[in-house]
Amino acid sequence: MTDLHERYAASVMNTFGPPKLVLARGEGAHVWDTDGNEYVDLLGGIAVNALGHAHPAIVDAVTSQLGTLGHISNFFTSAPQVELAEKLLALLGVEAGEGKVFFTNSGTEANEAAFKLTRRTGRTHVVVAEGSFHGRTMGALALTSKEAYRTPFEPLPGDVTFVPYGDADALAAAVSDRTAAILLEPIQGEAGVVVPPDDYLAGARSVADEHGALLWLDEVQSGIGRTGDWFAHLRTGVRPDVVTVAKGLGGGFPIGACIGLGDAGTLLEPGNHGTTFGGNPVACAAALAVIRTIEEDDLLEHVTVLGHKLRDGLAADPRVAEVRGEGLFVGLDLTADLSAEVAAAALRAGFIVNNATPRRIRLAPPLVLTEDDVNAFLAAWPAILDEVF
Repeated sequence: MTDLHERYAASVMNTFGPPKLVLARGEGAHVWDTDGNEYVDLLGGIAVNALGHAHPAIVDAVTSQLGTLGHISNFFTSAPQVELAEKLLALLGVEAGEGKVFFTNSGTEANEAAFKLTRRTGRTHVVVAEGSFHGRTMGALALTSKEAYRTPFEPLPGDVTFVPYGDADALAAAVSDRTAAILLEPIQGEAGVVVPPDDYLAGARSVADEHGALLWLDEVQSGIGRTGDWFAHLRTGVRPDVVTVAKGLGGGFPIGACIGLGDAGTLLEPGNHGTTFGGNPVACAAALAVIRTIEEDDLLEHVTVLGHKLRDGLAADPRVAEVRGEGLFVGLDLTADLSAEVAAAALRAGFIVNNATPRRIRLAPPLVLTEDDVNAFLAAWPAILDEVF
């Protein structure tokens, strides 16, 4: 392993710091490093591996499609691309013709496409929440609130106003008749799985309607079953104008989508935007396999039930100040700024978690996480905290 760490340092750009592990293989919600140590993956590649590692449905879909038709460019289309677009619209509760999909390779590209779409309204102002994360491209970065991410690359595309997340009054005060869009995560991911008040999205919809602005929901982390619903916003009954999705959509295969509902789906016209790889048959086949498996295996119910068990178990320890989230999208606050130390102790105990902020831990495991996996983590959790506190 040491040799691979050294080779990594010598050959890979230092954008992520030293890797915590060199992983060799995975199966379900478990991974193994090159020394043969086993870990329960409670991060899922940051909410990406919806079906875990090496799921047969994805392996079969990708292998079969790649052996039939791989890359074709967007001068052409394929059955998987059309079928996936129709399926995503159906999951959002609309029929083909009531919305349109632009496929990308990642979440930041989906948000970049949506950002360009908002400019087609003839307005430029976007209102975004503090604590947000929308990507690392220059456009998406301009919409991401963390100054440490933005400052080294300024000037960025401007006319962006940040307001406190969950504060309906602040949001309403920031939106005007020159606002192109309100951009929100239904549940903030990188901030540590932050859940807004129940009426927050409905209030945002009302303010957007009042001023003729688009409501754009970033479901890159929270979408595709992670919360026990296909999309986190669905339980609110709010219909957005734009939805962006990626991560879990391909179950580990790179794909994203910018979905415009109603008139928003017609704003991007030929020549306005493009992609070489987006919507290729292999990526679309992988995404269809993910959606089909979630449906056939009733994973939305599984995620809901198991998520309750996981959150309740974590909250039982007094060193945990708060537990938040829906389904298998879980964030917790510790009683001290020790999240990095807790994540390191968890790794030594055989569990992969993420220290989102100095006091917050984020969990986004595969949707196929088992009850045995949860029981093992909850049994180990007190000793993990004992090692740090």
